[in-house]
Amino acid sequence: MSDPIRVLVVGAGNMGRSHALAYQAIPEFTVAGVCTRSPESRAALMAELQGDVAEYNDYEAALAELKPDAVCISTYPDTHYRFVKMALEAGCHVFTEKPLAETAGECQELVDLARAQGKALAVGYILRQHPSWIKFVEVAKTLGKPLVMRMNLNQQSYGKDWQTHRALLSSISPVVDCGVHYVDVMCQMTGAKPVRVSGIGARLAEDLPEGKINYGQLQVSFDDGSVGWYEAGWGPMMSETAFFIKDVVGPLGSASIVAADAASRGKSSSVEAHCQTERILVHRSQTNADGELEASDEYIDLTDEPDHDELCRREQVFFRDAILGQVDLTEHQNSAVRASEIVLAADESYQSGQMVTL
Repeated sequence: MSDPIRVLVVGAGNMGRSHALAYQAIPEFTVAGVCTRSPESRAALMAELQGDVAEYNDYEAALAELKPDAVCISTYPDTHYRFVKMALEAGCHVFTEKPLAETAGECQELVDLARAQGKALAVGYILRQHPSWIKFVEVAKTLGKPLVMRMNLNQQSYGKDWQTHRALLSSISPVVDCGVHYVDVMCQMTGAKPVRVSGIGARLAEDLPEGKINYGQLQVSFDDGSVGWYEAGWGPMMSETAFFIKDVVGPLGSASIVAADAASRGKSSSVEAHCQTERILVHRSQTNADGELEASDEYIDLTDEPDHDELCRREQVFFRDAILGQVDLTEHQNSAVRASEIVLAADESYQSGQMVTL
C-alpha cells in the first residue's frame, strides 16, 4: 500500500471537526496537523484524533513546516481565497468549504490555478453526496420545462448559534453562505444557463457588523424559462414556520422534500436538521377526460439517510478519488464557480437596487 495522503486540517469548528474525523476513518488519509486560532476548538478536536498530529495556530507556518499533501479549509469565508491559493502554490491538493472565494473572478482564478498545478480542488457541496438530494434532482428532471424552484433555509438562531452567525456576517451574507448549495441544485435540475439575478435584503438586528444584513432573498432566471427563488435569514427573530421549503414544480407535476422532523419547531439552526430529507413527495399533473388527476401522489422514502458526519465522510471519499485521478473535477469546479456567481450577483443586486445580468 502507498503512503497515506497527509492532510493539514485548517479550522476546527463544526465542519473542520467533521472533516478531520472523516479523514481518520478513510485509510488513504492521515491527519498530519490541525491549525486553528481557537485553543479551545483545537484541544477538543485533538482529544478525538488518534496518532501523532501536529498543532498550529499560524496557517503559513503550518504549510511551510508540515509540507502536507493536502489541505482541508473550514475557516471563515473571507479567508478561503487566500488560504486556497497558498495551499495550491505550495503544491497541495485542496478541499475547501464553500464558498470558494468572495468574487466570481477569484473563484475562477483558483480553479485555473489548480488545473495549472495539476492538483485536485474540491468544494464542500455536501448535498451532492446526499442520496435523497440526488434523487430529488433526478425526479425534477422528469417534470418537464420550465421549472419553478422554491427553496429556503431560515434559521431561528440564538445563544451560541446567533454568536456564530453574527461573526459569519462580518464576511458573508446568509444568501451567499448556504445559497450556493441550493442554486447549485437548481442548476442541476434545469441543466440551463442562469441569465438574470435580483436580490433583496433587510437588517433585522442592531447588533450586526456595520452595513451587514441578516435576511436576504434571491430570484434567478434561466435561459430555458425556468425560475428559482431562495431566501435565508438568521437570528432570534426569525420565524420557524417556513424554515424548510424545498420544492420544484414543472408542467408535469411537482416534487417536494417533506422533512417533518427536521422542520419541527426548535431545529432550524441544527446542522443535522439541514441535512435531513426523510421523504420526497411526488405529484403528477396528468388528468383524465373528466379533468381528474390520473395518479395519486407518491412518497419516496430512501433507506440511505446519512447524518452530517457521514455526509462529510462521503465528501472526503470524493476528494480522495479526485486526488487519485479517479474523478474528473471539471463539472464540479465549473458548478462551484457558477453557483458563486449567482449568489454574489444577488448581493450586488441588493446593494445596487438593480437586476444583474450574468
